[in-house]
Amino acid sequence: MSAPKSGIKVVVVGAGFGGLTAAIECHRQGHDVSIYENFPELKTLGDIISFGANAGRIYHRWSDGKIARRLRELCIDLSSYGFRIHKYDTGEVVYHQPTPEQNPEAPVLNGHRGELHEVVFNYARDELGIPIHLGQRVDEYFEDKHQAGIVLKSGERVVADLVIGADGVRSKARELVLGYVDKPKSSGYAVWRAWFPNTDMIQDPRTREFCINGDTFNGWIGPDVHFLFSTIKGGKDCCWVLTHRDEHDIDESWSFPGKLEDVYKVLEGWDPVCRAIVEKTPSLVDWKLVYRDPLPTWVSKHARILLLGDAAHPFLPTSAQGATQAMEDGVTIAVCLKRAGKENVPAAVRVHQELRYERVKAVQKTGETTRDRWHKTDWAKVASDPKSIAFPREDWIHHHDAEKHAEEMFDETFKKVTQPELFEDVKLLPVGPIAVAV
Repeated sequence: MSAPKSGIKVVVVGAGFGGLTAAIECHRQGHDVSIYENFPELKTLGDIISFGANAGRIYHRWSDGKIARRLRELCIDLSSYGFRIHKYDTGEVVYHQPTPEQNPEAPVLNGHRGELHEVVFNYARDELGIPIHLGQRVDEYFEDKHQAGIVLKSGERVVADLVIGADGVRSKARELVLGYVDKPKSSGYAVWRAWFPNTDMIQDPRTREFCINGDTFNGWIGPDVHFLFSTIKGGKDCCWVLTHRDEHDIDESWSFPGKLEDVYKVLEGWDPVCRAIVEKTPSLVDWKLVYRDPLPTWVSKHARILLLGDAAHPFLPTSAQGATQAMEDGVTIAVCLKRAGKENVPAAVRVHQELRYERVKAVQKTGETTRDRWHKTDWAKVASDPKSIAFPREDWIHHHDAEKHAEEMFDETFKKVTQPELFEDVKLLPVGPIAVAV
């Protein structure tokens, strides 16, 4: 059930998981929201995406659990299989990580990005009636003390109380918020990724086992490389992701068609099963990973434009939290707007940043620590303590309830933002363009 109308008008730019969640949550909290998206039509693109229990908790609140159940049906079920971690050269399973018991009120969801996205998109547009304007490129963002807006390629101006830039790492809103163009850095890594039917896999005795025993998840860990392979939908679909060193100097995280011979070179000396899997791949994507230092602020000068999700804080895939943290953003800003009211939109935006910033920064860091745990493995340590190579699932990340947290912390944080003189040593995050040190 939606909250009473707040009279706050919100424009969301971008219809990815972060933008859709922000819009759905704004709708739930009684705000008037619409989405503008550059893509002309929805396409079920991509491969595997992960949502932690902290995202499952958000999905579960939509339509009394109906959306979470729809997503769950499309997702991998590893309750009996777990995650088998192999040494890269011998292929031996060094650790069999059990799957935590599913909490129906906070399910962990791993499935095809495009299929899950379609469920959320259709829910927002068709069931909630949120206007989603496709094929609308945003050429410019603007704001003053009283409102913000966007200028579309057509020249049309759209005005709102708040504009949320949820349009990814290339968001034009970043420049307005920061006051300069921030250049990405190479992370030193790239990812090959693929998704395909099991047709050839099931014919080959070396790979057949992955397709006839339900859903599976295996990882091979090697020096500066890790290879993750899943079968899903009862073994019908296959997907793999291989993270490796790549020093290509590239302006932005971007994807190209990949070449199988390049993958084979990286897998030389590896367990032959890895090559047997890769050989069945009809096509793959080569995705260069760039890194950005945490932004000093996600909020524009007048606090009428807010960066959300990848536009504010891109994640490395090894965190398995990028889309989930974007969803937490969407929940938090919707609650802050409801609690602050129409007269206090800029204060709500600042409270949102205070509630989210340090948590996001800490979760971002786990992408690096997990990658390093695998890429710099001490095999002697693994032999004595196999759990040391497990994929971390930390309670402080997964048990977090973004809506509850925002509701509980709002009053005190609002007071700190609006009346800092009442507190000792209040350190607030900056708002508006940040001067670049020369």
